[in-house]
Amino acid sequence: MRKATVYRNNEAVGELIQNNKSSYTFSYSDVWFKDSNKPAVSLTLPKTQQVYHSDVLFPFFFNLLSEGVNRQLQARQLKIDEKDYFGLLLATAGVDTVGAVSVKPNSDSK
Repeated sequence: MRKATVYRNNEAVGELIQNNKSSYTFSYSDVWFKDSNKPAVSLTLPKTQQVYHSDVLFPFFFNLLSEGVNRQLQARQLKIDEKDYFGLLLATAGVDTVGAVSVKPNSDSK
């Protein structure tokens, strides 16, 4: 199991978890979910429910990854399998992402 905290403008929004290769969970933090002034992290993860489940990495988070040759170079430099999307997300989406959202590994992430 690997875990990450999702931030919007450096404020914690929720937690993204990879339970195994075909099980992902995104959950809004209680504080973020209950505050009606806080926006959803994406249109595909509206604040109509607090916990989301998926068999693949949620498209919103997948789209934070580089594409093509850039992804290949990152994977090679970081020594991460190019198909390990969650691993690449943990390694690259903590800084220098496009937009307000960043994803940082939790200290207890394995």
